[in-house]
Amino acid sequence: MQVQKSFAEHQEGTLYLVPTPIGNLDDMTVRAIDTLRSVDLIAAEDTRHTGQLLSHFGIDTRQISFHEHNTQQRIPELLDKLRAGANIAQVSDAGMPSISDPGTELVAAATAAGIAVVPLPGPNAGLTALIASGLAPQPFTFYGFLPRKATEQAATLASWVHHPATMIFYEAPHRLAKTLATMADVFGGDRRAVVARELTKKFEEFSRGTLAELQAVAANPRGEYVIMVAPGDGVQSGATDDAPTGTVIEQVQAIIDGGAAPNAAIKQVAKRLGIPRQDVYNEFHGIE
Repeated sequence: MQVQKSFAEHQEGTLYLVPTPIGNLDDMTVRAIDTLRSVDLIAAEDTRHTGQLLSHFGIDTRQISFHEHNTQQRIPELLDKLRAGANIAQVSDAGMPSISDPGTELVAAATAAGIAVVPLPGPNAGLTALIASGLAPQPFTFYGFLPRKATEQAATLASWVHHPATMIFYEAPHRLAKTLATMADVFGGDRRAVVARELTKKFEEFSRGTLAELQAVAANPRGEYVIMVAPGDGVQSGATDDAPTGTVIEQVQAIIDGGAAPNAAIKQVAKRLGIPRQDVYNEFHGIE
């Protein structure tokens, strides 16, 4: 067992996880500003973006890039600095580090090395949207971004049809229409949901209705979106034809293992998920 006393004396440096505003710069806390001023280095997802934030608050702390494409390269370098006594703040472009943003691997490496990791509270798009959604705020389940492939997305959502908690998803504007359409197909068009966009900004907007009604929101998508879907009925179904489990490939293979021909299994999974047979065929056979 490892016990961390965050504010005890340490020979090593401390890794601070500092949330940044999701839109409105006034949401930056005094503690976050003071931390960014006092650390030796800021590991930023995009140094240009974070540079604008630092400039706004008159912070001149040196930055280093830390994003999904250089994680493995940067972690040893950052750990060496922490072991040498440097204090480092890690930030993403907006919101909480590690929540659909870089940070998870660095935190795991730092804790494994016995380095103190201190989180600061701050902005989070999912919870900000949830408390104003009008849906049950608890229990809730945060998923983040769904798989991009239609078949994988449908399979993931299918396993959540009966989930007894409000579900929170993130989505980019160019994928909003397809995601909402898939949700309506899988959950049913009459399932209550809320779509929030541009949170804390001038054009903040909440659209509340059924998944069928919310298709209209995707007609002119702008900004980043939070989609919240009302809880299911909580029925715990077994792994039957009406209650699929696993990825699309796993579902097809399970039916084949039961004695069905591949094409019959593909057809059955397509019908089960409510998606085109060709999409399932391509996924199963690895055709892009």
